[in-house]
Amino acid sequence: MRRRYFLKTSAMIGSGLITGAYGLPIVNAQQSENGTNKPTHINLGGYGPATSSFSQGLKLIGDRLESRFGEEMEVRYVYNILDLGYEAAGDLTRLVDSGVLSLAYLTMFNDIPALQVAALPFLFSDSVAARTAMDGALGQSAIDSIEANSDLRILGFFENGFRHVSNSVRPVHSPADLQGLTIRVLGVQARTFELLGANPKVTPLPVVFEGLKSGELDGQENPFENVVTYNLYLAQRYYTETYHSYLSRPIFVHKPTFDVWPDDLQMEMRDAVNEAVAYQRKLHDQAEIDAAEIIREAGGEIVTLSPQQRQVFVDAVAPIYAEAEKQFSRELLEMVNL
Repeated sequence: MRRRYFLKTSAMIGSGLITGAYGLPIVNAQQSENGTNKPTHINLGGYGPATSSFSQGLKLIGDRLESRFGEEMEVRYVYNILDLGYEAAGDLTRLVDSGVLSLAYLTMFNDIPALQVAALPFLFSDSVAARTAMDGALGQSAIDSIEANSDLRILGFFENGFRHVSNSVRPVHSPADLQGLTIRVLGVQARTFELLGANPKVTPLPVVFEGLKSGELDGQENPFENVVTYNLYLAQRYYTETYHSYLSRPIFVHKPTFDVWPDDLQMEMRDAVNEAVAYQRKLHDQAEIDAAEIIREAGGEIVTLSPQQRQVFVDAVAPIYAEAEKQFSRELLEMVNL
């Protein structure tokens, strides 16, 4: 399967053309036209339907660029590369590196200490605390790390948000209720769910729904918006508002290409991303409320933990913080008051 994806990607990159959402042709965005560095086409991509807060954030960026540059600029979108047979992890960065896409977003954490710290369980008390950290020193540390080890330039962070656990076996009121359940997680969450007594399984997003339907997976963990966006709620009944971890999605461009764009285009892109981040966060807040209602209407049961119940979860993962003391620098931990 990976070989098929690789060959498909290579062929499209080699021709400088990819078929986007709704059959739109995507011209290689790193190619200069009319002898200038300013690209005529800006291609924005992600991995959610057009209705998601992330795609609407992309649309705001595109609208602003077209408004600013008029006929000089044409913006095209590939809202969901999963629909084209790609995987979000890795493929989006390759498409930006190659110039097929000008800008994309992706949940990242591998080898990025600041984002691993941000994902520590039960770290932030609320969205305000999490956003303050990502807009401050912690987010800048993540940017510095990514840019020092890749050809990406990070322009901001969309919000994946706080994550909750769901399953199709039983309601979860305590870690004891997770015992023996196979839960799909991101790699950065595996240790958390081991300590909570579950059987964590790192599984690519495109196959999670089938895993839930077949029973190979008992459950998963995600923000409610993602649960609805990717139709996971159709294969789950029991949900618990654990708020166990917070993740961001860096928004990135190809650094060597971006850095030779005219100053006015660079500045407009940065300003557009800043506006889109604030907009996406606002949409995400409402999407979480709306998604919870959709889950309930589909027969899902959502458990809200009392402070005392939640503390049992917090206590269960305490060893992670002792491990974090050994894994991460004191300077990084102090950024989140640890």
